Amino acid sequence: MKEITKSWLELAKKDLATVKELINNEYLSNIAAFHAEQCIEKSFKAVLEEKGPEIPKIHDLIKLYQLIKVKIKYNIKDIESLQDLNKLYIESRYPPALGLMTYGNPSKKDIERFLSLAKAVYLKIKKELK
Repeated sequence: MKEITKSWLELAKKDLATVKELINNEYLSNIAAFHAEQCIEKSFKAVLEEKGPEIPKIHDLIKLYQLIKVKIKYNIKDIESLQDLNKLYIESRYPPALGLMTYGNPSKKDIERFLSLAKAVYLKIKKELK
């Protein structure tokens, strides 16, 4: 594995650890959701770094997922959570809507499903790139 790929995965791992630290802090739930999104984005970019093509300068999880699933065999089961995270950080990048669901801050249940998805993506990609 390339060193730069390892760096992408290490950053993703730190984002995952941040979500785990923040999961019980309701006040920071939007920040936890942000780090779940970042974990997935960086994991996807690790695949592109390792297998090509050049990493596009985008943050759209759906577009990145479409690019990586032709590089590795991976079908995300919880596509709804991926879409929710994508909406949070593509369509709502600036205050006052930063990190908000349609009903306000993400709930603990939302963060739990985002964490579950981020962990699954990170572990699958780490395994595939070894």
